[in-house]
Amino acid sequence: IRSYSGPETEGQLLNSFVQHFGDSLGRKIKRMPLIEETVLPGDSLLTLPVVIIGNGPSGICLSYLLSGYRPYLSPEAIHPNPILHTKLEEARHLSIVDQVSFVAVLFDTLLHPDADFGYDYPPVLHWKLEQHNYIPHIVLGKGPPGGAWHSMEGSMLTISFGDWMELPGLTFKEWAASKRRNIKSDRVMPEEIACYYKHYVKVMGLQKNFRDNVYITSVSRLYRGEDDEDRSQLNENISTQHLEMEDGQKSLIKRNWEVRGYQRATDGSHVPFCLFAENVALATGTFDSPGRLQVEGEDFPFVLHSMSDFGAAISKGKLRGKADPVLIVGAGLTAADAVLCAYNNNIPVIHVFRRRVTDTSLIFKQLPKKLYPEYHKVYHMMCTQSHTVDSNLHSAYTSFPEHNVLSFKPEMKCVLQSASGLKKILKFSVALVLIGSHPNLFFLKDQGHSIGHHSNQPITCKGNPIEIDPYTYECTKEANLFALGPLVGDNFVRFLKGGALGIARCLAIRQKKKHELIESGDGGGDGVP
Repeated sequence: IRSYSGPETEGQLLNSFVQHFGDSLGRKIKRMPLIEETVLPGDSLLTLPVVIIGNGPSGICLSYLLSGYRPYLSPEAIHPNPILHTKLEEARHLSIVDQVSFVAVLFDTLLHPDADFGYDYPPVLHWKLEQHNYIPHIVLGKGPPGGAWHSMEGSMLTISFGDWMELPGLTFKEWAASKRRNIKSDRVMPEEIACYYKHYVKVMGLQKNFRDNVYITSVSRLYRGEDDEDRSQLNENISTQHLEMEDGQKSLIKRNWEVRGYQRATDGSHVPFCLFAENVALATGTFDSPGRLQVEGEDFPFVLHSMSDFGAAISKGKLRGKADPVLIVGAGLTAADAVLCAYNNNIPVIHVFRRRVTDTSLIFKQLPKKLYPEYHKVYHMMCTQSHTVDSNLHSAYTSFPEHNVLSFKPEMKCVLQSASGLKKILKFSVALVLIGSHPNLFFLKDQGHSIGHHSNQPITCKGNPIEIDPYTYECTKEANLFALGPLVGDNFVRFLKGGALGIARCLAIRQKKKHELIESGDGGGDGVP
């Protein structure tokens, strides 16, 4: 989408949709794929086969596969697992997409053989661009390609190795070398990863599928079956809507979804749009809404909920010379990052968390000391510089294990309660609540609560991810709606690629069936299942 200096109509704003997708679908489109609010859905409009919501690594990887890239077993490759290698050899002439269904972990072992055992074997796959496998799609994101990686605190290192953050077809090391970046360790800064993802979209020729500065306000199903609860009958009961073209032909694409939103222009104005989709893929990640304590006083301006806000306060000198410590709530890696950030800037810390320091589920217990020395430094302080060891606060850092925050007071005081019920009042300069984050699926019906493993509960990446078919990544409770990445519990870039593969394979099979129906002349009645 080009730059805009003033308000424009919907049609002018996203005219490039028609230019690109009209060519891609091989038809002359009578109207643009956007509609004014007064246009009825029954009018003849372009329907996209796939709309991807979210332009982070999940959305990028899915776009790569839908663009026609296919993985094949490399001629010289030998997988360290002989049984798996033998199976791969049997179908060497087929792409992985055209073979058996792959789950994320199995696909990962082809891209990173035995990585969990510390080996650095090269991938056994190579990628080919096959134009006939292209499925028209669009990727909608709030910012530049890379998603939340562009807003992460830049001074910290990633948990995963740089190689594990890469996407198919372009290794992180190749990109770093081409940009003359000096990568000093296996772990890298988020800024490097964000630049890599943005460059990846460009070098792989995916830019035509991406639209930035787009905010989704509604994703709703247009046609439903008589019995929404009967998942197996849903596709059969949805009535097909034919799209009239200038040449009088009709399309088999069903307008299953209506996607509404707006794009933010350079002058700050909001230009609304609406388009139709046969399938929608959710790839929003889980960084939309920071976790909250839901306690009194949490909305005070001195209670922050993100590392970026904390970093901004430090860079602006707001905490310089403050006698009172920073209060950090949480026992995850982001909270540890905040502790390190404060520690490195000579800012005293009060660290509050609910668990015992011996709790085996603490993330620090799962990280090797040699690879993550800075986090083990924080863990050591959590254990040895507790208020229980010394009743007085330590000068640089004091931990409060097994404590909950009861409330924040306007005079910058916090009320804590221990596991035994004892209450304490502590004064602080700024509070930082870092207890995880959740996706914001407000644009779905009931905010997406109905599509999780636990119905009528908010979607979370750990406790209640979206329930999907493990091979197709289609939502089990909503046909033609797909999800991948952290939304389904694949919280590492390594594993989200398997989700993209599953979706691409599913859509490729359905597209093939649709073409067979068209060629047989038997596609006029009930649409494509």
